[in-house]
Amino acid sequence: MAQTKDNNVEIAPLRSLDDFLLESARFQIPDIKHPEKWGNRVVKNLLYYQTNYFLLYIFLFVIVGVIHPREVASGAITTGLIILLYFGFTNNTSQIEYIRSEYRNVSIVGTVLALYFVYYMLNNILVLLVALLFPVSVIFIHASLRLRNFKNKLANQVEMLEIKVTPMGLILRHLGLQTDISKIATNKKLTEISENLKL
Repeated sequence: MAQTKDNNVEIAPLRSLDDFLLESARFQIPDIKHPEKWGNRVVKNLLYYQTNYFLLYIFLFVIVGVIHPREVASGAITTGLIILLYFGFTNNTSQIEYIRSEYRNVSIVGTVLALYFVYYMLNNILVLLVALLFPVSVIFIHASLRLRNFKNKLANQVEMLEIKVTPMGLILRHLGLQTDISKIATNKKLTEISENLKL
């Protein structure tokens, strides 16, 4: 793995197309009756193929963007404006209440126009959501169906032993999907701290 300088985050290697999708790749429908095993397979595949998945996400997003460039761009701008207005309103509640009380008609007209604008741009926002979520769906399907091979299991064990932190590992941790790697890393840090205190 190529190590970066910031926070000891390492970029996982790009897996071969043969390993990722072609001849040596084996796929099987997950056992729905055992969600723990299914979830474990998904997490381990996300960690093992993470660089492939990041590139796949960008590739699929670009494809949707090329097919619907205007919709994706305007949807992104509209979503950005909505987020900015939302945070602007939540941070200035006293001023908003003052405008509502003093300029009631203006606030009503402004609200109606804003809702109409969102309704008019709804199709573009939906296209942007498809561009963002379609790659996630494809990645989840692949991670669910792809059986782990010997290299996959070995790489995960090496990561656990060497306490490597990868971008996907950080994402999974922020999503609350604490993996064995993070648990081992936490235990190692606690051990080091206790040893330093003894010294």
